[in-house]
This record gives sequence, C-alpha cells and structure tokens, in this order.
Amino acid sequence: MDCAIRVEGLVKRFGATMALAGVDFTVRRGGVLGLLGPNGAGKTTAVQILATLLRPDAGRVEVLGLDVVTEPAAVRARIGLTGQYAAVDESLSGRHNMMLVGRLLGLSRAEASARADRLLDSFGLADAAGRRAKTYSGGMRRRLDLAVSLIGRPDVLFLDEPTTGLDPRYRNEVLDQVRVLAAEGVTVLLTTQYLDEAEQLADELVVIDHGRVIGAGTPATLKAEVGGQRLHVRPLRRADLVPIAAVVADQSGGIAPVIDATGEVVVTSADAAMLHRVSARLEADRLPVAELGLRLPSLDDVFLTLTGQPAESPTTTDDSAGTAGAADSLQEDAA
Repeated sequence: MDCAIRVEGLVKRFGATMALAGVDFTVRRGGVLGLLGPNGAGKTTAVQILATLLRPDAGRVEVLGLDVVTEPAAVRARIGLTGQYAAVDESLSGRHNMMLVGRLLGLSRAEASARADRLLDSFGLADAAGRRAKTYSGGMRRRLDLAVSLIGRPDVLFLDEPTTGLDPRYRNEVLDQVRVLAAEGVTVLLTTQYLDEAEQLADELVVIDHGRVIGAGTPATLKAEVGGQRLHVRPLRRADLVPIAAVVADQSGGIAPVIDATGEVVVTSADAAMLHRVSARLEADRLPVAELGLRLPSLDDVFLTLTGQPAESPTTTDDSAGTAGAADSLQEDAA
C-alpha cells in the first residue's frame, strides 16, 4: 500500500497522563481515515503530532514519507489543518485572512486572490468577504477556518471535528468539500463526534480509547465484527427513560442495556421474541414509546461495543492536555 501517513508505536505523555500508549495505523494516499474515540481518548493529541504541533515521546510518525520530528518544515509545507477551534485573525476581513495565508504559502498575489474568491464562494462567505472576521458568527468563523486550510491545496488534510457548531446546510457543504478533495487525491484524516460523518466519508476507521487502538477496519467490517441485531426503544416521554431501561433489562436475559446519546435504550438481541416480550411489558406498565424495533448494528453500536460508552455530544472538546501541550511545544520552537 502506498502510505500517505504511517504511525508506529506512537507514545505521548503529559505528566502522569498517558495520552497515547503505542498507537499504530496507516492511511493510504488519497484515502479518508476516520479517527474515532471518546473524549480524552487521544485523537487530538495524535492530530497535533501529525501536524508537527507536538513532539512524540516515542514511536515513528511519517507524513508523505517525511518524519514529523526531523523534517517538520517539509511536512508543514504539504499539509492543511483545521483544529477544533477557528484559528483566524479576527482583526482582518475574511478575504484578507485568505490572502495572508495564501501569500505565506508562496502563492502569487493573483493566484491567492483567485483561490480565495473561489473558496469564499464555496463556503457561503462571498457576501461577507470584506467584513472583519470578528463580526462573523461562530459558524461563519468555522467556515472561514476551513476555507483557509484549503487555500494551499494540501496533499494531506487534517480535520479535527471540522463541522462542530455548523448548521445542517453548511455541515453538508463541508462534507461535500471533503468528498471532492478525496476524489482529487487529497489524503484526509478526520476526527469527528458525528458518527454518520465518519460512515459517509471514511474508507477506513480507527477507534482509540485510553490512548490505544481498540478497533480498525472499514465501517462494514467493524459492523460485521459487532454482529447481531439491536433492540432499540425510544420513550415518548423522557421521564420514562429509566423505567423503560429497567423493563428491557428484565426481559433481556441478563444482557445489560445502555442508553445512547440520542436517548434510546439499546440492547443486543438475537431473539425476535424479545421484541414482543418488551412490547407487552411496556404496554402493561403503561410506558408509551415513540419507537420500538430491531435493527442491524450501526456505527453507534460499534462505538458503544468497543468503548463501552455511547458517542459523546459533538459540542464537547477533546484532549485538553494535548492542547496545552501544543502551546508548550510552539513556545519551545519559538525559543
């Protein structure tokens, strides 16, 4: 396989905290890898190391055949990065932000201008291009940050929860942009709390937890490994969630149900008769439901099975220690 990204035995500590404990994965050129895991699993720390913002404590990391420790400048020249927070100059207009980064990347004024105009239009920012970024809404700043990361036409693009805070329209536009980039041969590493994004975009998935890889493969492969049907119960009233979970637990033959991020009670079930038993008990206990049925495993089920917990809300953040560590690393570089 022609690898764009190779990670072998990656270790990173922050004091007594082991953020990454020997992570291994590869990403083929032109592929899209979804890096998944609970908050604090080490996803952002891994991205920051790949983008040369943090130094690993052990292991080897290569991007496009370049070592991120010994050849960081060469790596930076060929990558784009969109972190969890918009990194734009709020005193400049949207267009000036684009032009500034384009010129720093070595584009001519005419080329930077043409690319800036095209990207601003693609991300719905053309009408606001002349306004200072500090007047933008949070979603607009996020879209500008994404546009800035693309002006250099990177060979590898790191997207750390790129659609957090976007409304559905612009979230879909970002996903469309990622699809176009992948079709053009750009290698993409994506972290996200929206599992449907990972399923739509990623060729391969790597799931990490407590700094270790706990699952890897295509979405279809991981679903097949989880196996089995799932009984899903969605209460009509949120207040009934706990008693409904108790009913499901009682009828599941000792299999403990979980409550996922959407407020559904979920339990593995290979027995269609269990559906009827749960339905009868809920009716007898006068616990109304909005939805009750059996479904094949989803990516949410894979995540739940591998990590033992549902996917968190995408409004939360990951790896605060890693963010602090990146700042320390940059200070060291400046020194």
